[in-house]
Amino acid sequence: MFERFRQRSYELEHLDKGDYTAEEYEGCLVELRKINEWLGDAGALKRTLLAEIARDGVKGFSVLDVGAGSGELLRVVAEWAHATGRRANLVGLELNARSARAILEESGNFFEISSVRGDALGLPFDDNQFDYAICSLFTHHFKDEAVVSILREMSRVARRSIFVIDLHRHPLAYLLYTTAGHLFLHNRLIREDGALSILRSFQPSELFGLAQRAGLKRIKVERRFAFRLVLSASKEGTRGVGDRGDAARKR
Repeated sequence: MFERFRQRSYELEHLDKGDYTAEEYEGCLVELRKINEWLGDAGALKRTLLAEIARDGVKGFSVLDVGAGSGELLRVVAEWAHATGRRANLVGLELNARSARAILEESGNFFEISSVRGDALGLPFDDNQFDYAICSLFTHHFKDEAVVSILREMSRVARRSIFVIDLHRHPLAYLLYTTAGHLFLHNRLIREDGALSILRSFQPSELFGLAQRAGLKRIKVERRFAFRLVLSASKEGTRGVGDRGDAARKR
């Protein structure tokens, strides 16, 4: 059993193949929000990106979320900005047209959130257009060379730091997901793709190595609950106090 965890699987998920119905995709978005709430993507973001913004005293900032899904993490950032008296400009990038619409539909209470359709392998933004770039549960959908390209693109458009949240390829994570997880998850895409996502995901050393290949600086990979990895990288000389809340409005 443990042999299958020694290296990443490249078997395509349903979301990659597109062999699903519109109803299944809608149900997938709903259950993904539950998974993110239960398993800590929002918590990981608060302890990394938001902690850095607070520590550096940044009062206005911009964030690009690459592969943003329905924009849940952008709403986490927006709520935190409101609660702490900060100005934020938040952009969700999605190649999928339905997800791009969902970002706007579900973020009606947050004027600072907008949506752009585009390809993560060639982000349609200028160099340093955002203060931060993030992505969550996204990079495992790609082979290593494409992950390297995505990391380069995120670093190119981010003036300060990038944060990548993804799964830790661990036998216990797989066992729990395929047993206890199936008691609560009903959507076919979530049940089948979720297990495969774990097999397609990373060991900490692998993610660190991909960041090195992308030429990132000040790289750190941390383990977070539950079976999450957070890769962070920042550019030299960007740790001081800044105020770039309008950085992304050049689009």
